[in-house]
Amino acid sequence: MIQIPVLRWGEPYPSQEKDKVVHFDTGEVLAEVSRVNAALVERDMRFAQRARDVLREIPIADLLQMVKKAGELYAKAELPLGDGTQTPEQFVRMQSATTGLPEHMCRFNMEKNNFVLGNMDKILDSLTRGLDLNILTRGYGIEARGVPVSYQCQSPVLGMVLPSNSPGVHTLWLPIIPMQVGLVLKPGPQEPWTPYRMASAFYQAGVPKQAIAIYPGLGDIGAAVLNSCPRSLIFGGTATVEQYKGNPRVQAHGPGFSKILLGDDKVDQWEKYLDIMCDSVYVNSGRGCINCSGIWASRHTEKIAEAIAARIGPVQPLPPEDPKSGLAAFTVPNQADGVNNDIEAALKEAGVKDMTAKYGTRLVKKERCDYLRPTVIHCDSPDVAMAKKEYMFPFCTVVKCPQDKMVEKIGPTLVCSAITDDKKFQRGLIEATHIDRLNIGPMPTIKLNWLQPHEGSIVDFLFRARAFQHEGPVNA
Repeated sequence: MIQIPVLRWGEPYPSQEKDKVVHFDTGEVLAEVSRVNAALVERDMRFAQRARDVLREIPIADLLQMVKKAGELYAKAELPLGDGTQTPEQFVRMQSATTGLPEHMCRFNMEKNNFVLGNMDKILDSLTRGLDLNILTRGYGIEARGVPVSYQCQSPVLGMVLPSNSPGVHTLWLPIIPMQVGLVLKPGPQEPWTPYRMASAFYQAGVPKQAIAIYPGLGDIGAAVLNSCPRSLIFGGTATVEQYKGNPRVQAHGPGFSKILLGDDKVDQWEKYLDIMCDSVYVNSGRGCINCSGIWASRHTEKIAEAIAARIGPVQPLPPEDPKSGLAAFTVPNQADGVNNDIEAALKEAGVKDMTAKYGTRLVKKERCDYLRPTVIHCDSPDVAMAKKEYMFPFCTVVKCPQDKMVEKIGPTLVCSAITDDKKFQRGLIEATHIDRLNIGPMPTIKLNWLQPHEGSIVDFLFRARAFQHEGPVNA
C-alpha cells in the first residue's frame, strides 16, 4: 500500500489524518493519502507568487520542451509516487480500480494527455491567437501587425478542484505551467493518480518543484482553494455552475448537455449517421461533458431511438480489465440508485418512453459498486422534463422538435453537432449564444480539435488585455 503525502510547493508533507483509496470491487486499500486542513492551504498561499516567479525565470520555449518531455515520462516511465514508484501499467490499474473506469479507457485518456503535452506549442499558439509568447512573460510587446499589446496575469497560480469521474478533464490544466503560472491542485477523492503522476513527470522534466502544490482532502479543502486563489477551475453539477455564475475568480465546468441536431434536409437519411450518434453517447462510458445527451430531430425520432437502443441497450457490465468493457462502475454508495430513481420518476410523465427497457434492468447492483446500463429515452416534445436530463453514464434522449424551434429549445449546450446544409438553420446556430462549441456537419460530439478550446480560453481567463504605452526604455 502506497503512502501519498501532501505536496506543499513540491515538498512532501505526511499528515496524521489520511484517507484510504480503495478498489471499487474488492475493497482492497491501494493507497493512503494524507489529508490537509483548510488553514494549511490558506497559509501556504503566502508562497503563491513564488510559484510564478520561478517559472518566469525559465523561457516559455524551454518550458514547452519540459512539458513535452513530461508527457513522455507520464506515458512511459516508472515515476516516484509517495513512498514508492509507479509504472504506467500500475497507474492504469490503480486509476481503473478506484474510479470504476475500464482500463482501456484509462489508457486512452493517458494517451490523450501525452498528445496534448507533446503538442503544447501548437495548442498555445492557437489559444493565444498566434501571440509571441514572450509577451506573456514581459506583460507587454509588439504583436505581428506592429500593434503594441499588453497582457496582465490575473493570478500567480491557478486553483483546480478536480473530479473523480473522468480523467479526461486534466487536459484543461496542462497548458498552465508553460504559461508560467503555478498550479494548486485539489484531487478528486477517487482519482489522486493523475495529479501526482503528472506533477512527478513535470519535476523529472525540470519544472521547479515550487510551482506545484497538491492538497488532498474533503469539500472544505476545495473551498479553501477557491477562496485562496485569484483564479480557479471547479467541476460539478448544475448547482455548482449556478453557485459560481458571474464570479470572475471561478470558472465552473458542469454538465455539457451536448447534442446532435438532425436538420430537416438530412433527417430522412438518419441511418447514415447512426454510428456518429452511438459513438457520441457511448464512448468513454458516457462520462464526459462532451458525450451526447440529446439527439433532436423533427421526424423519425422513435425509429432513431429504437436503432440507438438496439446498438447500445444490450451492453452488460464487464470486468474493468476486459478490453471490451464499455461501462464504468459507480463507486460512490447510493449514487447509481439516485440516478436510477430520478430517471424512473421522469418516465412517469406523458410523452416519454424508455426504448432500452426491453434489453434488461438498468440498475445492476454489485457487492461494493453499481452499474447503470445504457439508456435511450424517446421524448415526444422538447417541453417534457426528461428532454433536459443528463447523467454520467451512456444516456441520451431522442427529442422530437420542429427544426425552427430547436435553437430556442435546446438550452445551454457545450457541444452541438448540427448535421445540416440548411444555410438559415446554420446561421441561427452560429449566432446562438448558448452553444459553446459548434460542429456543422456529421461529426461526433466527442471529436475534439485541441486547437479549438471549448468553455472559453484558459488564456482569456488568466490574462487580461489592457492598454499599454511607453516612451523610452522599460526595464521591467
